[in-house]
Amino acid sequence: MESSLRIRVTKRSPCDMVMGVGMCSSQPWPPLSFQVDRFLYHMRLSDETLLDIMARFQAEMQRGLGKDTNPTASVKMLPTFVRAIPDRSENGEFLSLDLGGSKFRVLKVQVSEEGKQKVQMESQFYPTPNEIIRRSCAFSLQLFEYVADCLADFMKTKGLTHKKLPLGMTFSFPCWQTKLEEGVLLSWTKKFKARGVQDTDVVNRLTKAMKNHKDIDVDILALVNDTVGTMMTCAYDDPSCEVGVIIGTGTNACYMEDMSNIDLVEGDEGRRGHLMPGRLSVVTSYPSQCV
Repeated sequence: MESSLRIRVTKRSPCDMVMGVGMCSSQPWPPLSFQVDRFLYHMRLSDETLLDIMARFQAEMQRGLGKDTNPTASVKMLPTFVRAIPDRSENGEFLSLDLGGSKFRVLKVQVSEEGKQKVQMESQFYPTPNEIIRRSCAFSLQLFEYVADCLADFMKTKGLTHKKLPLGMTFSFPCWQTKLEEGVLLSWTKKFKARGVQDTDVVNRLTKAMKNHKDIDVDILALVNDTVGTMMTCAYDDPSCEVGVIIGTGTNACYMEDMSNIDLVEGDEGRRGHLMPGRLSVVTSYPSQCV
């Protein structure tokens, strides 16, 4: 059986793509699992490398929590002002917006008393037009007016007009928050380019847009990152959950941190020595190159 050793690949063949540099012959291809393992081999990290990454990441997280070191930290550690996970005493009817990709979702959430089905959700997806999110000539007014239009459509469909409801907004972009119900957009990610939004409060933008709809009455009570929404949803079923991770179009994480470790937040509330030591959810907002 003839075979040839190819040192420089000049013409792609199935064998070239699987084996890279190696023997190409008339033998049958190796099993698919072998091919996958061969590609993945160089992506495996040693324990030593993983420990080094962990140490670097932790050091940047600590820098991100410091008031003086945060500006130069690669992991920004954004405070969210979510101070506790659910304790299952929650009940009522709520609205939710989930904005962060090529489509967004509006939800009605009913949290019932114990003894009944605890959480019931109804939702509707709406496309986010490319001319609004991916063109730098699109302005903030267009984006938030469109979101308000879709929210009004959902409320009319579900018979929720002329009924005052609290709303929580999941916004999957880095925001600087000084309280739960506001957030200043630091930068767009995931190819969003709507002009006029960066460095402004997105809750205020949406509130103004909703004033065009006189038949809906909504009070935006919370702005959270999608990682925080993930953590809170899981914590509702398992109170030991204190970390949320998103791996999708983007990747990010949040966790519950002791207030005594967060220099970014002004004031003494929740610090060491305080009558009620506190905790606060922090979004790591890490870039892919930080390690």
